[in-house]
Amino acid sequence: MSAPFPLPGMYYGDTSRLGRPFAKDPAVVRFGERYLLYYSIPAYSSDNAGTAAPGPPTGWGIGIAQSQDLDHWTRLGEVPPDTSDHSPEGNGFCAPGAIVLNGEVHLFYQTYGNGPRDAICHAVSGDGVHFRRNPSNPIFRPAGDWNNGRAIDADVIPWKGDLLLFFSTRDPEGKVQMGGVASSPLSSGFGRETWRQLGDGPTIKPELAWEQDCIEAAAVCEEGGRLYQFYGGAYNNAPQQIGCAVSDDCINWKRVSDSPLLPNGRPGEWNQSESGHPFIFRDPLDGRTHLFYQGNADNGVTWYLSRREIRWENGLPILV
Repeated sequence: MSAPFPLPGMYYGDTSRLGRPFAKDPAVVRFGERYLLYYSIPAYSSDNAGTAAPGPPTGWGIGIAQSQDLDHWTRLGEVPPDTSDHSPEGNGFCAPGAIVLNGEVHLFYQTYGNGPRDAICHAVSGDGVHFRRNPSNPIFRPAGDWNNGRAIDADVIPWKGDLLLFFSTRDPEGKVQMGGVASSPLSSGFGRETWRQLGDGPTIKPELAWEQDCIEAAAVCEEGGRLYQFYGGAYNNAPQQIGCAVSDDCINWKRVSDSPLLPNGRPGEWNQSESGHPFIFRDPLDGRTHLFYQGNADNGVTWYLSRREIRWENGLPILV
């Protein structure tokens, strides 16, 4: 794109499905001798249908890329859809959260295209590329009269012997997006019967003017014994911007600032329409923290993934 501002060091878009760069919802792990990036890819365009295996699926999917330096990424392929009878992924699946546990990559992701019936699914891989589904999929959707039963945007983190699952849902009218959390023992297989919803309402919901009607895409890490949640405030291109909140118990959250930590870009910048859907990655090689996110400059005609490093000062995240 022609712009008066330099492009970031990481500027990744997948052209396989639409013929133009389009990658959303990043999740990153260090696995073996490489970094792996999982991200959402849209349904094939009519021009590109049939140009890539498998399928082609008609709905959203999950792409895979690899890197040696966190900036330069090469597409590896995508996670094949579950085409079994009665699969919850029949209309599509996307928005992966990824973590390495006991030498395997675990993906927690959402179904797509089912409205209030969308839910969280789980799959495991020994090589980071070929996944086996949890036989109890979907593994989680929220209960309670404060939400409409939908669960999307999974993110997970080990915490005090459990795996915490952060998710986004909507109010009963389906208008306001907000956050929730559930837990499963780390020793479990993360099947549907192992999850326990925590709290009796949203853990975080829109309150600030810039957040509008949406808080989504929780990205959680631990720093100094506390949990920090990076989140997307406002719906896509509204513009969505990234905020941060802190918690000592995973249920009650306090914002570290009333302003976005990472706002959308200025006119002419690559992310002028949005900086959104964060993912936090702590590199096991050097302990550095990286904020991955999505952005675009054309109201969603294209989507790119990028990253910013974070340093910690006095309990606060600072963008490098």
